[in-house]
Amino acid sequence: MKSLDVRIWGIRLDKRAKNPMYELRWRVAGEVFHERFRTKGLVDTFRAKLVTATKDGEPFDTESGLPASMEKKTSPLTWYEFACAYAAAKWPFASANHRDSISETLTGATLAMLADRPGRPDAAVLRAALRGWAFIPAERWPDQPTEVANALHWVGRSSRPVADLAEPAAMRALLDALALRQDGRRAAAETVRRKRSVLYGALTRAVELRALTEHPIDAIKVAGAKVNKQVDRRVVVNPKQARELLIAVSYVGGYSRARGRRLVAMFACMYYAGLRPAEAVGLLRTDCTLPKKGWGVIVLHKTRPTAGKRWTDSGDTHDARGLKNRAEEETRRIPIPPVLVKHLRRHLRDFPGAKDGRVFGNERGDLVGSSTYSRAWQEARELALTPEQAASPLAGTPYDLRHAALSTWLNAGMDPPEVAQRAGNSVDVLMSRYAKCLDGRDEINNQKIEKLLRGKH
Repeated sequence: MKSLDVRIWGIRLDKRAKNPMYELRWRVAGEVFHERFRTKGLVDTFRAKLVTATKDGEPFDTESGLPASMEKKTSPLTWYEFACAYAAAKWPFASANHRDSISETLTGATLAMLADRPGRPDAAVLRAALRGWAFIPAERWPDQPTEVANALHWVGRSSRPVADLAEPAAMRALLDALALRQDGRRAAAETVRRKRSVLYGALTRAVELRALTEHPIDAIKVAGAKVNKQVDRRVVVNPKQARELLIAVSYVGGYSRARGRRLVAMFACMYYAGLRPAEAVGLLRTDCTLPKKGWGVIVLHKTRPTAGKRWTDSGDTHDARGLKNRAEEETRRIPIPPVLVKHLRRHLRDFPGAKDGRVFGNERGDLVGSSTYSRAWQEARELALTPEQAASPLAGTPYDLRHAALSTWLNAGMDPPEVAQRAGNSVDVLMSRYAKCLDGRDEINNQKIEKLLRGKH
């Protein structure tokens, strides 16, 4: 809409900021607008253009607050417009979890790139609107609640230009905002690293679109987030502890209810075959060669990571995708020991089938949810471990069974390239993360040292 109801106020100097800024405020049809400038000359020029437009009888736009003669020149690409376009462009090519990560990062960045305008929605509503709706294709969730639509409309009007990030201070402030949790405390190093990676990719696209002349992160010095890539050796179980934990899983929920028994072989796949939990959940019967005697083989080609219905193409909680760090149709062959063959044969005998040919399913034949198997695992830890062990990080999560598997293979003397192939990792990642000793290995090595020292006396 256009309006001739315009009032332009005087210029004021805002000394609250680290670098004082000149601010001009004006009103169009009752709506207050403002702009901030670094120098007195810039703000004087801008105000003079507004005054001239009012004297010439130009109507002002009630959305932008500007006359037609100034709109095109002073309406650069806003961060919110850019972020929505970037998320839409990345959506078809990103995994469900990466889509979630993009949305999380762009939500934090958008909140940091909002101007102070009247009518700001409640903080929780604003975050929920951005996180749950703004960066998802509209056709997937078309029925926006009124509260969400109003919040996003306010964001569209209040978003600062992408070009503002050319200023090092603005870019640093955005990075600092992404490094904090909602409660104001510093986020985990891995979370900070992941968000910075997403933001860097987004700003690379902004440079390609010429919304920025150069990459703004490259222009400032930012301390890298220190991420511990090594597996904590305290989480690694030895073979005896692993067997006791698998037995304990079978007692979860009572033997007759079969809640735990359904999961024993799935956890065994993580320990004896080094499968990631999402790989075990999606394991197909046709992936398995299970002879009556001797070693068998698993040939993986799919994984079913938990992602959330908003992010998957199917609308299911679990994504369906190829193996991690591999081409879409690539497979991974894993020889499995007789003990795991027996676990799988017993499972298929007692629980003969799940939907889509999967080996593991819940009581309804659906995918086993991460909350289901995580809860069962914690109950098994309480049954199998001593109180001191249960209070420690030892086997704290199902994923720690994979850590134990890879550590066991390395300690058994298996060639690192073969371990990497079976695990689906590079050798570099394997040696930097998984070359850990088993629980209790120190005692064995200490005994060897003592024996050597005694021999010298």
